[in-house]
Parts: sequence; C-alpha cells; structure tokens
Amino acid sequence: MADPLPLNLATWLLALSPVIGVLILMVVFRWGASQAGAAAWFAAVIVGVVVFRATIPVLGYAQTKAVLLSLDVLYIIWMALLFFHVADEAGAVAIIGRRLPALTSDKVMQALLLSWVFVSFLQGMGGFGVPVAVVAPLLVGIGFSALESVVMASLGHGWAVTFGSLGTSFAALLATTGQTADALAPESALLLGLAAFACGALVAYMAAKLRGVVRALPALLVIGTVMAATQYLLATNGLWNLGATGASLVGLGVAVGVARLPFYQREPASLPAGQSDEGPSLPIALSAYVVLVVLIAMINLVPPVERLFDTVVLSLAFPAVETARGWVTPAGSGRAISLFGHPGAILLYASLVAYIIYRQAGCYQEGAVKRITTKVLNGAVKSSLGIVAMVGMATIMGHAGMTTLIARGLSETVGAGIYPAAAPFVGALGAFMTGSNTNSNVVFGALQMQTAELLGLSISLILAAQTTGGALGSVLAPAKVIVGCSTVGLAGEEGPVIGRMLVLGLIPVALTAIVVWILA
Repeated sequence: MADPLPLNLATWLLALSPVIGVLILMVVFRWGASQAGAAAWFAAVIVGVVVFRATIPVLGYAQTKAVLLSLDVLYIIWMALLFFHVADEAGAVAIIGRRLPALTSDKVMQALLLSWVFVSFLQGMGGFGVPVAVVAPLLVGIGFSALESVVMASLGHGWAVTFGSLGTSFAALLATTGQTADALAPESALLLGLAAFACGALVAYMAAKLRGVVRALPALLVIGTVMAATQYLLATNGLWNLGATGASLVGLGVAVGVARLPFYQREPASLPAGQSDEGPSLPIALSAYVVLVVLIAMINLVPPVERLFDTVVLSLAFPAVETARGWVTPAGSGRAISLFGHPGAILLYASLVAYIIYRQAGCYQEGAVKRITTKVLNGAVKSSLGIVAMVGMATIMGHAGMTTLIARGLSETVGAGIYPAAAPFVGALGAFMTGSNTNSNVVFGALQMQTAELLGLSISLILAAQTTGGALGSVLAPAKVIVGCSTVGLAGEEGPVIGRMLVLGLIPVALTAIVVWILA
C-alpha cells in the first residue's frame, strides 16, 4: 500500500543529506572525490532504505543503471587522458605552447593566446586539471607572476569545460537526465559561447587591468565570435564531443592571424627568454589533433561509416520498480553504449594513430609507453572511483524518490520568476564543491530538471544553465587550483589564489544568470 512521504523541512533535509555530505566532506574536511563519493553513496543507501523505504530490487536496478552511466563517462575520461599523454610525451603540447607567445611581443595578446585560446584547446582535448598545469608555467616564463599565471590560466578556459574533454561533462548531463543532445546542445552552446567573451575579458584584465581589456577588444571580438560560433555549429550538428576542441582549434588559427596584425606587433616577436625551439615541428605537433578531428567527423557525419562503427551496442532493458512508499520508476532502457563508435573508442583510435606518427618522427625517448601508461593510471583511477560513487548516489536518490522530493521543496520555496537566475549558481556551487562539472551535472542534473518541470520552466534552458554554471565554477574548485599552484611554486599558498579567483570567477556566472533570467 502506498505511503508517500510528506514534504517538510525534516524530510527535505534528509533527502538532501547525501549531497550536503559530499560538499562538507570535500570542502571542510578536504576529502577526495572518491572518498566523499563513497560516503555519500552509503548515506544515500541508508536514507533511501530507512526513510524512503527503497527495496532491494530498487537498489539493485539503480546500481546496474549507475554502472552503465559510469562506463559511458569513464570510457571518455580514460581515453581522453591517453590521447593527451600520447601527445604530451612527444613534446607536442610544449612546442605549441612555446610557439604561440613568440607570435607577438604584446603582453595582453600573449596572455590571450596562452590563457584563453591555448588553455581552452587543452581543455578540449584532456581537461582534468591538465590545462592549468601546462599553461601556468608558460605564463611565468613570459613574465607574469605565479599568482597571475594560475588565475589567468584557470579563468580563461571555463567556457570550454562542458564540451571539453571530448564532451565528458555533457555526456554526464545526458546520462543522468535522459535528455537528448539535440534538445540540450543549442541553449548550452549559446550560454557557453557568451561566457567565452567574459573569460577572455577576465584574462585581459588580469594581464593589464582595464587598459588590457580595451587593448584586447579587437582580439576578443574576433576570436571570441569565431570560437563561440564554431562551438555552436559543432554542438548543434551532432558533434558536441568535438565542440570545445574544434572551437579552440579554429580559434588558434584565427588567433595566429590576429596576433600578427600591426596593432599587436609593436616590437619584433621572439621565443621567450630561456626557452629553446627543440621538439617536433609545429605541423607534426598538431597532426594528432587533426587526426582526431577527422576521425570524429567521419564516424559521426558519414552515415555508412557511422552504421559500421555502431554495429555493437551495449544496452539493457530495465523493468519498472517501486519503493514500499509507492514511488515508481518506470520501465525503460539504460544508457546505450556503442563499443566501437563511442567518443572514447574514437579517442583510442586517434591515440594509436598519433603514437605511430610521433614515433616515426622520432619524438619519443626510451620508456615512453611506460611513462604514458603510468600517467594515465595516476590521472584516471581516483577520478573514476569518484564518478562511480557519485553516479551511484544519484541513481539511488532518483529511484528512491529523494530527488523529486528535493525538487518539490525548491519549486514551492523559489518561484518560477527567480529560479532561472539561481540555476547557474547551483551548477557552479556543485562544481566548486565537488571539483568538476561532470560531478555537478551528475549530482544536480536530475534535480534541476525536475525543478524546472514543477515550475513550468524550459527544461533545456535550466539544464543549459546548470552545465554552464558548472563549467565556470569548476575552474574555481580548490582541487584544480592546488594542481595549478604546484606547478609554479605556490604549493601551500593556494588561499590568496582562490580568493582572487572567486572575486573574478563569479562574474561570468552572474552574467550567465542574467541571460538565463531574460531568456526564461
């Protein structure tokens, strides 16, 4: 017999307790995502069983779905890290980073090239804290302070996070909400494209205050428009996993041309002091990324090729399940995974081709394969455990009716006129606390969707606000700041960096909130 749980402050806080637990453990007690996620998963099980009376079948099917959802995201994460380290070990990332500031002697333009365009390119390819770790030392090398370098490299790529890392964060949003890419991509790409201008302006401000913003204006308008438009076109035409990569790659090409304009060539440009031009040639360095773009385009845009690679699909059908309180999760299919046509599989193919190219070009030293493998394992294992635990927590909350009760509480407390402006801040808070936009989308995606439904708001717009806020908030996360600081000699001095980033980093989130409120 159905015994629905009443909505009051106590039941609302109990439903929210796993999420609150994640935030407290990660921020106050400095736990990692894997530890905090495991604790939150356990809390979700206890509250789900004791308070919401989830049954064994409910928990079992929820966790089976969680495994499929996690595999969908982890397939991309592991292969994206593999691709990045194949290129990085060959010296490709370093040579691109050295060549860019040598195009112009203008400090503001150098800052934009490295900590807006190039760092976004790295986010498109790999992410996971790598962009700041790579770019911050390059900025120090051309004369910026360590604090300025970490702040600029962090703030400059927030717009590229959702469709970066080959769309890991966006894939997580699709997986946890059940929405389609066609439904969510347009508004997500629009908001992120607008955020790109704000990210670039913040970099210019850090480089030379308001004078820097004024001086950067031509570059901001030209490069920003190109990157925003390219990302929108890719994301809305089925290539969302190439959105940030393609946008920043085109942006790099345009930025090279802009940097050579007389306006940005007051003095002859040269390599930064103390840096040599050793390593692969620029065409060789870029070859891996060209291969990746070609493979993704072929497999996603050529129907016969797409059908060939999608012949083996992993998918499970789930029956309807019901808690002892009468909450029903309808029957349906779990997340379908194309084993050979998945973005993760394409990254694997590109990694193998790139390795062959770099090896034939003599770019690898002895022991390269071992070093690549070690770096991938070190970078992926802990984040994988965290994602599995948090996805498991989210599916339990959804199947037990906890997420719906939270959404009901929000819809009855926050009106439809205010909630659109709050949605980006919810996403940003989740990413700041958990360390990634992917985790924020997993934890808050379904909640934002159900709140939008209850308030009669556009689901696609609210979810776009969620992932845009999460993208912009993820670069402020202490875990990522610590990585960046460690590469420029600021280990143990992260406090001032985080403080400066919070003041500036909330500006794009606030601007996004205003845009969402207007569009709603």
